[in-house]
Amino acid sequence: MPGESRGVGVKVLLKVEDVIGAHTGRSRAVLQYCTVTRRLVDEAKKPGFSADSWGPLAELVAVDEFERVGAFKEVMKWPDYVEFLTNWATSSKWECSFKHITESGGRVFLELEERSEVGDFSSVVNSLSVYDFTDDDRIRHIDLYLQMTPPQPEMFKSSEGVELPQ
Repeated sequence: MPGESRGVGVKVLLKVEDVIGAHTGRSRAVLQYCTVTRRLVDEAKKPGFSADSWGPLAELVAVDEFERVGAFKEVMKWPDYVEFLTNWATSSKWECSFKHITESGGRVFLELEERSEVGDFSSVVNSLSVYDFTDDDRIRHIDLYLQMTPPQPEMFKSSEGVELPQ
């Protein structure tokens, strides 16, 4: 169920919350991952938010096996990813619109339009995230691909301490 077309050349993007009910299994788990992330990013601005606050997201993840490969080929295990998420979420605004989801060969491919603000920097990117699962349907691996204009240096502040591959 991709975004609806309205009129000539006009595509209306949908909220993930609007499409999650039409999906089951691993596709639904990926959409839940997205909605939980959105909720926690909003909550991260409140006092007391910490790495422990990502517990609801951890319920969807095989934390002992988890690996995320980001847009700059940086590889993070769950503890590193939670630290990254905490730094990013406490200093950013983030929202997304649903474009498309495909489940094939045990993987789920999620296309979003993501909008974020970090300080004075704002961006709109098209993302494709590829989710791999354990046999018990927990997310064990995410590969992230982005289409975007070149980032400004201040965007990298939330990645301080993350080692990029050479």
